[in-house]
Amino acid sequence: MNQHHVRAAVFSAGSWGTAVGKIMADAGTRVIMHARRAEIADAINSTHRNSGYFPDIELPHTLTATTDPAAALDGADYLVLSIPAQSLRASLAAWAPHIGPDTVIVSLMKGIEIGSGLRASQVITEVTGIPAHRVAVLSGPNLAREIMDGQPAAATIACPDEDAAHRVQRACHTPYFRPYTSTDVTGCELGGAVKNVIALAVGIASGMGMGHNAQAMLITRGLAETTRLATAMGAHPATLAGLAGLGDLVATCSSPLSRNRTFGTHLGQGLSVEQTTAATRQTTEGVKSAEAILALAHAHNVEMPITDVISALLHEKLTLDQAAGALMQRPPKPER
Repeated sequence: MNQHHVRAAVFSAGSWGTAVGKIMADAGTRVIMHARRAEIADAINSTHRNSGYFPDIELPHTLTATTDPAAALDGADYLVLSIPAQSLRASLAAWAPHIGPDTVIVSLMKGIEIGSGLRASQVITEVTGIPAHRVAVLSGPNLAREIMDGQPAAATIACPDEDAAHRVQRACHTPYFRPYTSTDVTGCELGGAVKNVIALAVGIASGMGMGHNAQAMLITRGLAETTRLATAMGAHPATLAGLAGLGDLVATCSSPLSRNRTFGTHLGQGLSVEQTTAATRQTTEGVKSAEAILALAHAHNVEMPITDVISALLHEKLTLDQAAGALMQRPPKPER
């Protein structure tokens, strides 16, 4: 199929949704974005800029916007979901009647639903009744600002149906964005969710004045506990060594553009969770998902000491100094 005849509906017009909308439009896909705020949709249509997030970047003219979910989904080959993980269930229930019978859903979400412990793809199939082979996940080291600037990046597109993964791959392959395919949805989603919690830990260490040795330790041991959980839940270990695992972990833990690392840095500098939340305009998935990830770890009898400490810190069961001490005073053991 000619890529110019392929249509994608992107919900919604936040920073990452806008970046993926731009990628797909640059790949020749016709994109319509669903924006909650009329002024954002109007700005995209009239000035070709998302005034709320990237006012300095001109968007492709094949990317338009609407506040009407039904209009956005009319004839869409792909529904790309980029909304906070904790609001997915309610939002998707409202949009589900407008999803076409052959539409493939692409999840950009990196969180675990509190209470149910479900990954985004599982919430999608549960709410919509759409089979898992029509649900794909896009995940990798993808900082939205860099992608909007046309900086090189890559990602993994995971779907149980390899043909569907290849179709999504074609719909978002540009000279600056290289998508790889996989069938390991579980590994991609857990890599994306847990790395946000590890990035909080790295940010806290940085905010407390700890050096690169400590931060590298947290990244490395964070990968170890992510891999333990993911493989216990059926993921392939190689996925966690790839773009959706190690790649995403390094980018999120290392970059000041990362909202989770930045949130952690504020905590490490002594701000409370409430103060940091007030200072942070965008959703910080690690803060929301830490508790749900820890519940999954307990359910699968997996040790996740970094996640454990961060969850306790976020719920004010530990002070900063106690959290740092808890990580360093664990009994020494073989590295695995």
